[in-house]
Amino acid sequence: MATVVLCEEGATGAVDIRGNASGNERDDALGHVHLVEKIHAIFLSGGSAFGLDAAAGSWFTLRREGKLRCCETRVPIVPAAIIFDFGIGDYRVRPDREWGMRHA
Repeated sequence: MATVVLCEEGATGAVDIRGNASGNERDDALGHVHLVEKIHAIFLSGGSAFGLDAAAGSWFTLRREGKLRCCETRVPIVPAAIIFDFGIGDYRVRPDREWGMRHA
């Protein structure tokens, strides 16, 4: 399972990463010293590191459809985080890029 929260007008984000095996992408955009002032969506997924592949598919779809704008172009800032959930359900069911593209 995965969730994409769209912030079409942009939103201020923040991050607090805990644990020894965090899985995330583009979370640097949430730091207070980063040039980016607003994010356009947040992607959260299960599937451990495989979920980050789904995040790439989601980002691609949001960019392609022009749902997220930045200035005169489309550069969506979409931080992503995943959880290790293989102890729940069938560990062979994994989100992938195509899944992320279909569900963005």
